[in-house]
Amino acid sequence: MNRRSLFVVSIALAFSASVALVLAADERPAKSSNVEDAAGNLHVPSDYRELYEYLGSWSVADDDKPGAKQIHSVYASPGAREAFKRTGKFPDGTVLVKEQFEASTDTMTSGTASHQDKLNGWFVLVKDSTKRHPGNPLWGDGWGWSHFHVGAPTRTTATDYHNDCLPCHTPAQATDWVYTQGYPSLR
Repeated sequence: MNRRSLFVVSIALAFSASVALVLAADERPAKSSNVEDAAGNLHVPSDYRELYEYLGSWSVADDDKPGAKQIHSVYASPGAREAFKRTGKFPDGTVLVKEQFEASTDTMTSGTASHQDKLNGWFVLVKDSTKRHPGNPLWGDGWGWSHFHVGAPTRTTATDYHNDCLPCHTPAQATDWVYTQGYPSLR
């Protein structure tokens, strides 16, 4: 092989390796902040509204009057949305933050409309395909699970995900415990 051929092959290999590294990096969302300690205790990332990707919102209907009683807005750690669109699943390390708001409902020119009002708290999920916290009762079924009241973003109210989290997520078991149908940006 002459020098020119060797040079061309070297450039091609370097380019292929660069593309492979970029694709591998895209499989894992970038972490803007660490949301777990060594024992697996979670907290709400302080920068999620600036750095995370908005996935969508849910309205929880009021039982007694027109409109919503709650609105939940969901954010995903950087890179999670693109990885999901490519593979159909959230990669290990993905962080989902769901804000839980009380809703206010008013009559507007377009009709009865509900909007976010007072923030009540957050739900935080961390994708865990490696079972990295087997002794922690808030980790299992492929996720770390926690809920936080608005005044305590570092102190979870959940004690065992089997009792505190999984019952609400059981209908979404087929989609890895996440209600993905509410997030058009994942399609």
